[in-house]
Amino acid sequence: MSAIAVTARDDRIEGAVYLVLYMLCIPAANWMIGNVGTFCVPNGGPCMVPVAPGLMAPSGVLTVGLALVLRDLVQRRLGRWWSLAAIAVGAALSALLAAPSLVIASTGAFLLSELADFAVYTPLQQRRFILAVIASSAVGLIVDSMLFLWLAFGSLDFLVGQIVGKAWMVVVSLPFIWWLRERDARRAESFVAARG
Repeated sequence: MSAIAVTARDDRIEGAVYLVLYMLCIPAANWMIGNVGTFCVPNGGPCMVPVAPGLMAPSGVLTVGLALVLRDLVQRRLGRWWSLAAIAVGAALSALLAAPSLVIASTGAFLLSELADFAVYTPLQQRRFILAVIASSAVGLIVDSMLFLWLAFGSLDFLVGQIVGKAWMVVVSLPFIWWLRERDARRAESFVAARG
């Protein structure tokens, strides 16, 4: 098997791992909102976690921040249609774990932020991968936070906490994104050298 075929196979396997993780982030976030936190808002409100000194957010932000990065990795390895399929599967899994209002809110927010992600990530990813992840995650986390909070709770009270919490997860992922970019660049150089 040629080195190119091995790398293509490895990229598909890597993409499949990102896809599964991304699909699982959606139901995990929905489950966490109702079950994990330092305290839960009474009468069906979200469970909260601290994301900065004096700043709280619904606990699902931690998983959603990771999902925003995984979505870009799925698109990079498998294509953007797989990202949309992952949202559909994630929504179906969420229906087993969370209240219908949360499932509808998160699915709508993921879909709208996915469209925003396409507009930002897709044109940037080939030339500036790290910038593409940062920019698309920033746009995605704002769009996702606003729509989710409004649909799920009818309020933007937790908006700043949502944005900060998701941003932390994006920042934590940046060393991995940098490593991935460097590894892909080394692979490309190896192919050029092998063909040359």
